[in-house]
Amino acid sequence: MKIAKDKNLSTFMLAACFSLFALTACGDEKKSMVEWVDATGDERANRYSPADNLTRENVGKIARAWEWKSPDKAMPEKKLIPGNFTGTPIMVDGTVYMITNYYRVVALDAETGKEKWLFDPHAYEDGPSALGGGYRPRGVAIWRDQGKLRIFVASRNKLIALDAETGQPVTTFGQNGVANAAVGLSRDTDSAGNPIDPTFLEFNDTPTIYKDLVILGTATGDRVYGKDPAGAVRAFDARSGALVWTFHMIPQPGTFGNDTWLNDSWKTMGSNDVWAGISVDAQRGLLYVPGGNPSNPYYGGKRLGNTLFAQSLICLDAATGQRKWHYQTIHHDVWDYDLPAKPNLFTIEKDGKKIDVVAQLTKQGLIFVFDRVTGEPIWPIEERPVPQSDVPGEVTSPTQPFPVKPDFVGVGHGVAPEDAFDLTPEAKAAALEQMQKFRIGPIYTPPSLEGTLTRDDGPNWGGGAYDPETNRFYIRTGNRFLSHKLDAYDPATTNNPFAASNVNVGYEQVAGESTRTKLGLPILKPPYGTLTAVNMNTGDILWKVPMGKGSDSIRNNAALKDVKVPERLGDAGLAGAIVTKGGLVFAGGSDQTFYAFDKETGAEVWQAPLGRPATGTPMTYRTKSGRQFVLVATGSADDAMLVAFALPTP
Repeated sequence: MKIAKDKNLSTFMLAACFSLFALTACGDEKKSMVEWVDATGDERANRYSPADNLTRENVGKIARAWEWKSPDKAMPEKKLIPGNFTGTPIMVDGTVYMITNYYRVVALDAETGKEKWLFDPHAYEDGPSALGGGYRPRGVAIWRDQGKLRIFVASRNKLIALDAETGQPVTTFGQNGVANAAVGLSRDTDSAGNPIDPTFLEFNDTPTIYKDLVILGTATGDRVYGKDPAGAVRAFDARSGALVWTFHMIPQPGTFGNDTWLNDSWKTMGSNDVWAGISVDAQRGLLYVPGGNPSNPYYGGKRLGNTLFAQSLICLDAATGQRKWHYQTIHHDVWDYDLPAKPNLFTIEKDGKKIDVVAQLTKQGLIFVFDRVTGEPIWPIEERPVPQSDVPGEVTSPTQPFPVKPDFVGVGHGVAPEDAFDLTPEAKAAALEQMQKFRIGPIYTPPSLEGTLTRDDGPNWGGGAYDPETNRFYIRTGNRFLSHKLDAYDPATTNNPFAASNVNVGYEQVAGESTRTKLGLPILKPPYGTLTAVNMNTGDILWKVPMGKGSDSIRNNAALKDVKVPERLGDAGLAGAIVTKGGLVFAGGSDQTFYAFDKETGAEVWQAPLGRPATGTPMTYRTKSGRQFVLVATGSADDAMLVAFALPTP
């Protein structure tokens, strides 16, 4: 009996092992496939992988495994030049799916990089992009329909469904695979009664999938066009392409928040797009939407008030689009401080309790953390007085919100004399001389007629990477400083290509004093980019290290020829980092180098030359063979390349 029992038990265990997970190799965890199912890793945007083949000990041996060159080319006759290659691929069922600048979608063998199919939606036929920086989609989304894998791509004003096996449009979706993504917006015509131009509508980030819904947030551009669609979040039926619900980012009459747009400015001003993409708590059926900036982004005299839902983290019911709660991180923005990244959803342990939270990163290097269900702040948020504008017609908010925790992740807030470039006394004197040409001050010092020197000193669209094993949040920041100089705006004389349809915005940003000194050096000191680890249980910074070697133009400047320049000046790239169970954080930047860091200490443990800037946030996966790959998009225009790294095959 004992032998028979053991036999039955063995048979049961073997069957259970094969049925546990379709992609898991029984008895050999190292050879199980580990996918990357979203451009941000998963629907919670945490950019984490449980793949652990690559470790601190062996990462120094990885090398290029394969490359794939984008077919996008400049089209001078259409005034089109592909921008930075900012997409992050996904890997599902042994296939990598990647989007190009022209919204082409390619399927590649995950092991070899060999092309399986390429779909071209001909997005370029609609002419130049309405977005600053040109075409720059960030990825595709996947959905399974009765076992069949579908790929969704938001291309200009279209939502397209593809068969993942063939790359052909799914004919039952929309009209032959294409649904109209310009429906359900709050403005059908502009203030003069002219129809809204649907080619001004684009989608900066990937679609979000919830059950049988495909959810999109709009992106239109940072200026004010008379024919500009207003921002919205909309859900489409994944099978038919029909519009299911709409949430208007500019509240309409009779809805919550409409009174925050004074003088009926909601009718013509705004945008309030969703640049960064949307995260989802699938178990609870909740969406987390990061609000963009109201336009004009540097002058709000024509859109007085707090202008909800700009710069707001909004929790929506995923099935209906109804607002559950929101929090506005900036009131009446005039700095272009739109929420740059998808919110991160994870679980922390605070005061002995586990709490499901949503964390929203900002361009200012602040992290707002809330209870995912109630919207209550995990740490107090204080409204503090801030400097006020003296530009005619402008009325800025007297206070702005500051979370007391987590700690600030950037290099510095605002601009002060002690921030001047100081590697030599002469360089510091030149920096202080140039700084005197600007208005400077603490964070939220507003744009001015003489020009205000401000900085974005936080993450951008690359967001943060969260490690669920250690509750550590890894954030790549860029110390970017800008001149915000305003002047009266006349659409008749501007060089803005959309001037003919531009409404009266009062004042617009114009060229001001250089942010470089007479020596050709930056006005502010390094580092210009950092990688920071935050303990999210306590909100404390664990370590902060310079990210990237920085610009050779600084290192080779004649004024520094006798100076030992820091080995790592930091790189202010926009892409983000990823973290793995193997103990590594991967990130790249505009210094044309790809890096790996020890996630425990922040020590740089590997670097590899790319030959072009790393323009996308990386991703990683493990194939059925047990080999772990790390991929990153690089380059721009006619020199865009997807590069894969892995350990050499035995």
